Amino acid sequence: MNSPASLEQLIAALRCLPGVGPKSAVRMAYYLLQRDRKGASALAQALDIALQVVSHCELCNTFSETPVCPMCASGKREDSMLCVVEMPTDMMLMEQTQAYNGMYYVLMGRLSHLDGIGPKEIHLDKLITRAQAGNVQEVILAQNYTVEGEATAHYISELLGKHGIRISRIARGMPMGGEIEHVDAGTLAQAMLECRCVS
Repeated sequence: MNSPASLEQLIAALRCLPGVGPKSAVRMAYYLLQRDRKGASALAQALDIALQVVSHCELCNTFSETPVCPMCASGKREDSMLCVVEMPTDMMLMEQTQAYNGMYYVLMGRLSHLDGIGPKEIHLDKLITRAQAGNVQEVILAQNYTVEGEATAHYISELLGKHGIRISRIARGMPMGGEIEHVDAGTLAQAMLECRCVS
């Protein structure tokens, strides 16, 4: 028996979510229609509103309902430092540490030739303009330590280095509370390479 066209359309739409395959999309669609129509309506309304009012901050490229997000508009941030992260979630995690009070730039992705994501897709031209504007003296690269993250950080450092901007990279190594016997050799080796004087 063929499903209604509107149900097939809902299932196809749900498959655009990361990690949602055909079976998961079917389960979600059936659940929303059978068990939680009120939740489905709230989801549809919230998504519709978000699509209408959320865009990108003109300065840091994160999601914002205003042309300049509240963080960029704040006069309490240190504008000589610019931290480059992959996603808005990375920026939120950095903020939770309360260890950084500078400005941000959100790439909204990372370089990945296999996925067809190049410099244009992650708005590197806008990053260069941002890094050269105002009082920026140091750019901190906070990309993930994955193959794509490393490639992205290297590419950005090459680009910005040509403009005489100081580049830093977040450190990697032993996790807080970690024990040496439970750390892999690669992480331990990197911790040794990045060790610092403490007295």
